[in-house]
Amino acid sequence: MAKAKTTHEMKTPCVRCPLRELKHFREFNSEELEFVSRFKRGELAVDAGATIFVEGAHSAHLFTVLHGWGFRYKTLEDGRRQILNYVMPGDLIGLQGTIMGEMQHSIEALSPVSLCVFERDKLPGLYNKHPSLAFDLTWIAAREERILDEHLLSIGRRSALERAAYLIAYLHQRAATLELFERPDLVPITQQHIADTLGLSIVHTNKTLKKLADRKLIRWQDRGCSVLDAEGLAALAEWEGLEDTKRPFI
Repeated sequence: MAKAKTTHEMKTPCVRCPLRELKHFREFNSEELEFVSRFKRGELAVDAGATIFVEGAHSAHLFTVLHGWGFRYKTLEDGRRQILNYVMPGDLIGLQGTIMGEMQHSIEALSPVSLCVFERDKLPGLYNKHPSLAFDLTWIAAREERILDEHLLSIGRRSALERAAYLIAYLHQRAATLELFERPDLVPITQQHIADTLGLSIVHTNKTLKKLADRKLIRWQDRGCSVLDAEGLAALAEWEGLEDTKRPFI
C-alpha cells in the first residue's frame, strides 16, 4: 500500500473550499455550511497508487474528494480486476459502508489525492437536522446508479471501439466540468485501466485505442490519454453526455 498521511488540521476551511467556486456545484446555505464545517474532521493526503478503501473492510470515516483522481473496483480471487467507476473532486466515497456495514468494493488513488475526512458516526445528525443535505446524499446515490447503468449498457451492448470512445468521452467531460485539465486535455489513465474498465484484454484494448488514434480522436502519451476530439468520441459511442445541471456535494 502506498503512503497516506492524515492531517487533523483544517488545511482547507469549508468556507474557502475551492469546489464552491465551481459553477458545477450548488451552493450551501449558511446553516448547511456551518454543519459541514463541524462535520469535517480533517484531511487525508494520499499518494498515487494508495488504497483508500479495501473491499470487506470497515472504516470509521467517509471522504469527499477535494483534489485528484481515483477509481472504484472489485477483484476476483485470482486477481482479475473490474474497475466500476472513477472518482473525482466533489465525489463522496465510503457511504456504502454506512449501509452495508463493510465496503463492497475497493478504491485506489489514480493520482495524488486529498480528501476531506468525516466521521461516519456523525452522519445521523445530518439526517436529523438537515433534510436538504440528506436529500443531497440521496441525489448523489441516485446519480451514481444512473452512471453505473450507462457503464453496464456500454459493456453489454457497445462494440469495443464504442466502449473505449464512451469511457474516454465520459472521463473527459467530467474532468472538463471540474476544470481539472491543464492543456493538453490529458486523462491520466493507462491502457490497463481501460482494459480493466471495459472487460477487454490488454491486446484488444491496445488495438482498439489505436483505431481511435487513427481517427484522430485521441493521442496516447506516457502519462495518459490526450483527447483531441471529445465530441467525436461521444458521437462514435452514441452517447448524449452528462446532464448539464448543478449537483450537490458534502
